[in-house]
Amino acid sequence: MKFITKIIQSIALKRFLLLFFLLVLFIVMSAFSYVNAITSDIANNLFRLHVIANSDSTEDQNLKFIVRDAIIQYINKESQDAESKEEVLLFAQNNIEQIKNIAQDYVYANGYTYNVNVEIDNLKFPTKYYGDIRFPSGYYDALKVKIGEAEGENWWCVMFPPLCFIDVSSGVVPDSSKEVLKDNLLDEEYKLLSDNSLDMQIKFKVVEVFQSISSRI
Repeated sequence: MKFITKIIQSIALKRFLLLFFLLVLFIVMSAFSYVNAITSDIANNLFRLHVIANSDSTEDQNLKFIVRDAIIQYINKESQDAESKEEVLLFAQNNIEQIKNIAQDYVYANGYTYNVNVEIDNLKFPTKYYGDIRFPSGYYDALKVKIGEAEGENWWCVMFPPLCFIDVSSGVVPDSSKEVLKDNLLDEEYKLLSDNSLDMQIKFKVVEVFQSISSRI
């Protein structure tokens, strides 16, 4: 009788462990699905700028910022009425030679002979905070600007919505930029980026963790 009881208990334990494993697997898969869906949609609504300096010398780093500002000023002025990432991305695609020429002219004007290469690519970006707005790490479409050997420290920012001129240390993002961001995202996605409640901060950390795991896989 004891033998039969042990067998039944063993079967019950195995069933419990199996059900527990399936439950954990379901939770993990659901989390991955949630993270992939939400980060993909966020990435699909952002257009970023990535500028790489020739080297890490003070002179080359200063030149990087000069080129960056010139490109941002041009694109922001010409696409100031844009209401979606697609509009800014299309503008950049159609005017990529002009963008390159602007960058190249500023390089020459500052006494350097570096060549400038400009392309649109899908690049991996780390988690970034712009004041009280945060963006998870992931792959984003970006305008990539390489100065000279492009072996120096790089700069990245968000061109749409227009956040490149925001002082990230001030903790203030203009309401106009927030409205553009809100108009292009689902409510849940916008809350994930802007809501600093404990619940949303935990969700953002979950997104960060699973993004890190996904990138390693």
